[in-house]
Amino acid sequence: MARLVQAADFQRVLGVPARERSTHFAVHYLKAGPSPARTRPPTAVADKLSTDTPPSCPQLVDDSPAAAWFGWVVPKRHARRAVTRTLIKRQMREAVRRLHPDLPAGLWVVRLRQGFALRDFPSAGSTALRVAARRELDGLMTRALRARS
Repeated sequence: MARLVQAADFQRVLGVPARERSTHFAVHYLKAGPSPARTRPPTAVADKLSTDTPPSCPQLVDDSPAAAWFGWVVPKRHARRAVTRTLIKRQMREAVRRLHPDLPAGLWVVRLRQGFALRDFPSAGSTALRVAARRELDGLMTRALRARS
């Protein structure tokens, strides 16, 4: 499972309307590949090395055009405590991991769009919150998979 890491990729995906929404989450999808990685220029350039020509390498897995790339967004305004943000991110990753082979290639971002009510889940890392988030995310990702375009 490849991760989105560049801000430009998140901006591109979040710029399109949500593919599916639930009470607390939204899934965004963009049929595209990630931006090319920014690399530093080489510090020293050698004209020719004294070794033989390097063997040919197959294409890197992360550079595969048919890969699905994933990102998660959990804003502090919706989940104040780090324990809660971590719990929700774990549930997001698990929901995506379960359906990863069936999802089409492209850029995917799952985001928390509304916080869970503190009166219903007073503990930051409660089992009840974990179960509620998992149930909602499983339903959301299943609907997103069916909504292929």
